[in-house]
Formats: sequence, structure tokens, C-alpha cells
Amino acid sequence: MKTFEVMDCALLMRMSGLAPAMNLRELRDRIAACGENVLYHHFCETTLRPTFDDPDYRNDFAAWTRLYLRDRVLAERLGIIDPYAFGTIEELRDAVLDIIDDRLGEVAMIPWVRLGDGFLFKEAITVIFDTGERIRDPRELAPAILRMTDGSIYYHFVEALRRPPVGKDDFSVWLLGAGDVYGQLIRSLGAIDFYFYSLARLRKEISLALTIAEVA
Repeated sequence: MKTFEVMDCALLMRMSGLAPAMNLRELRDRIAACGENVLYHHFCETTLRPTFDDPDYRNDFAAWTRLYLRDRVLAERLGIIDPYAFGTIEELRDAVLDIIDDRLGEVAMIPWVRLGDGFLFKEAITVIFDTGERIRDPRELAPAILRMTDGSIYYHFVEALRRPPVGKDDFSVWLLGAGDVYGQLIRSLGAIDFYFYSLARLRKEISLALTIAEVA
């Protein structure tokens, strides 16, 4: 079984090139036109940022809709979207557009925000670096996870879902290298419904799931 190399990561954010959205119609049109990396950033990379505008909402669109458009109904609809429930980013985009289109059909007037409060469409480059820490035995995994940074948790458990094999976190892929021996651990990791967790909460849930599975 190969040694698990613990990596860490950070985001380098940049503007996408799209003009800010100043109202709900513009938000809809920009979402329809933006690149997949932009959607991924505003839905999935929020947990890795040092600050987040509104922790009650896990994606930037829901937070902006609530804080600046003052539309609680739309914010709740956007806020419950789990981007990992969709097979592709394009399917996620279609779902978001459907929700906004429904709301546009319900409101009598299209809401605008004040100058300076427009939605800024951003994307990020993930910078990856080696921590130098190694895990050689699966029994070391649960305590090692508790020592990992938020960046390591994000890289190995969240961002990993985009890399081949798609839909598998790095810990599960590593355990799969030993065949069926660690099947219970892999199933426990796969059962974690992580999207609405902070990275600190996710760290604890991963370690707990592994510890319980080992005892069982």
C-alpha cells in the first residue's frame, strides 16, 4: 500500500471579466454566460476563503441575494442547492437558472442593488503544496486528519471529487489501494453529507466516521 502524501492548498482569486450584476435579471444573464470555474468558485470554494459574507448560506449567490437584493425567498431557494448533487456543472447551472427564472416570473418589479453592491463574478486558481507529512498505515488516518489544516481537508476531501476518479475523495482512493480490506472505512467516508459543513466541522466528521468504522 502506497504512503499517503498530505497536501495543502490555497486559492488565488481573480475577476472573471464579467461585468457586475446590479439586478436579478443581470444576475441570471451572467450566470448563464459565466465559465464553469466561476460557478464552481461561488458554490464550492466559499468554505476555503478566510471570510464568507453570510455563513447561513453556503453559496455566494444566495448570500448576495439575501444581503443586497433583500429577497429572502430566492435566497432560501438558492441556499438549499447542493452542487455535488449534480453530475456536471452545466446541470447545476440549469438548476440555478430555473430557480431564478421562476422568481422573475413571481415578482412584479425586478429588484436592483445600490451602486457598489453589485455581484462580482470571480474565479480562483488552486495552489497546491506538499506539507511533508506522510501517512503509512490506515490506522493513522483518523488522528492525522485532526491535525490537518482546512486547506488539506478541502483538497483531499472536497476538491478531490473533481479529479479522477470523479466522485471519490483522496482518502477513499488511498484505502481502495488495499482492496476490500477497508471497505467499511470507505463506505463511512462516502456517507458523509459534507456540503453544508464548515471545514472545521468536516474535519471532525471525517475523523469520527473513520474511528467508528474501525471499532465496528
